[in-house]
Amino acid sequence: MSLRTSKLTLGLIAAVACLPPAQGGGNSPLFAAQILGEVHNPVGIVQMGAKVFLYNRYDQLVRQTITNEAGKFGFDALPADSYSIRVTLASFVPAIRRNIAVAAGSESVLNINLAAMLSTVELMSAPSPGTILTDDWKWVLRASQATRPVLRFTPDAKQQKSRSSSAMFSKTNGMLRLSAGEGESITGGSQQDLGTAFAVSTSIRDSGQVRLSGNLALMQNSGLPSAGFRTTYTKDKDGATGPQVSLTVRQVYLPMLAGSGPLSDQQTGPVLRTASLGTMDKIDLLDSLRLEYGFNLDSVSFLQRLNHGSPFARASYDLGEDGMLRLAFSGGTQPSQLASYDGQIAASDLNQDLAALSLLPRVSQRDGETKLQRSETFEAGYELAVGRRKFSANIYREQLSDAAYTMSAPPGFMSSSDVLPDLDSRSFVFNVGDYQRSGYSGAVTQAVGDHAELTLAAGRGGALVADSQEATSTKGDDIRNSMHKEQRPWVTMRASADVPWLGAHLSTSYGWTDFRSLMPAHISLTEKTYQDTGWNFYARQPLPGMGGRRGRLEAMVEVRNMLAQGYLPLTVGGRRAILTNSPRALRGGLNFIF
Repeated sequence: MSLRTSKLTLGLIAAVACLPPAQGGGNSPLFAAQILGEVHNPVGIVQMGAKVFLYNRYDQLVRQTITNEAGKFGFDALPADSYSIRVTLASFVPAIRRNIAVAAGSESVLNINLAAMLSTVELMSAPSPGTILTDDWKWVLRASQATRPVLRFTPDAKQQKSRSSSAMFSKTNGMLRLSAGEGESITGGSQQDLGTAFAVSTSIRDSGQVRLSGNLALMQNSGLPSAGFRTTYTKDKDGATGPQVSLTVRQVYLPMLAGSGPLSDQQTGPVLRTASLGTMDKIDLLDSLRLEYGFNLDSVSFLQRLNHGSPFARASYDLGEDGMLRLAFSGGTQPSQLASYDGQIAASDLNQDLAALSLLPRVSQRDGETKLQRSETFEAGYELAVGRRKFSANIYREQLSDAAYTMSAPPGFMSSSDVLPDLDSRSFVFNVGDYQRSGYSGAVTQAVGDHAELTLAAGRGGALVADSQEATSTKGDDIRNSMHKEQRPWVTMRASADVPWLGAHLSTSYGWTDFRSLMPAHISLTEKTYQDTGWNFYARQPLPGMGGRRGRLEAMVEVRNMLAQGYLPLTVGGRRAILTNSPRALRGGLNFIF
């Protein structure tokens, strides 16, 4: 080959290498899809300012926006996939539409009707490109700050800025809950609904969201009021959410210390005070890699003061059509905010704040010293959505220290230095000590129509079982030594449905395992399915004639472990006690939402 030919060849190679790469089909405007919609109230009036959330097939928040003065919204440049839409507006029931199949280059049109009893989302059409993009719709897509930052000309910017700055508080909504029941447990195995709960959310100058929630009641065993309050601030401006900071404080008056007299005397014991300062944030390391992380600083005062720090983090890698891979770590107390995180930090559902407030730290006594249950968890999970069906699997390893569970035993069964009186029952809290366990699980969820969902989950994990021989004495160490850990299988079946003609939401589940053992519940950080014990039922029903623009009233009832299964029997000197992490509970009440 001549020198001239070699130079020509190298020149051609260099020219080809300098050419810009061809864009993939998913990023090409020719194949980009769009979802357009219009929001009305029950009489057909368009609604401005409604929040619209767009989720992908893994229920992760992709984008969010608000409707304009014509009640319209739009999401453009979407890759072909299956999406879900959630629309919320104060004084209306949220509207949800799942499994919206979006084809490449298509434009899907939604007609959304918000109502106080039952909101609906109707898919009007999914035509080919260029048939419905009028000038109005093009302006909706251009003006959406949540989908694309743009510069717009405003005739009187100073007047508009002055008018917006005068509104100190906006987008205010709230909830008041009145409930009663029995069977609650201070160990945190179930949520502590003290009786009267409230939550209020408001936006400050459209730059941040503040939520205040509280829970208070007069407990039957102590005769003194107990209360808890939680304040959360999230920076939220122009659709971009920043870090979340929360402060939670609780004060609970317990009955008299076990062993210092008959429990029926209802004498008041020491007060339990807890304070928790938490923060949480997210960062996109790559286009497909997101990191969610945070830290909790907990302080518990009961006979003595305990201070602990609890870091947590979760990495999610989106594999596209091949699924979602997640890795998670938590150390210390349970990161409830990460477990309930659904893709947006400033969650509009006030029930999440009430649930976080209701989860008390698991406090117990061991040899006369106050102990706080702590854990160190490593977990990996995988999720795949195929049409209307979702598959998930995870593996985990956790180390628990000073694990606390509910014990039902006759008076004087144990010394007061090893048990703690329960909050709202005649049971006690027993410290089972330290143990390490590992496990795995898998689940499949099938959507049935637009209003029902079925889930089947199964797995295997470490459970506590009692030795065949009785404990040598009623001392705490002897009872702890009579228990050991073994691997046990479990299966959970769950069904939930919305009844359109009633506006009700129903959910029921049944969890099976070896009921002669105590199977600790593992709160997964990588998947939404979870393990249940026994038969559980939940119902929420809006009351007819109680809804309107100013709010709505709904009744709710919840039954947990209705058949009282999953109790570990313990026998010492012919006396019998049972240990459980899922006590039977029944609660009902009213929710006023405004």
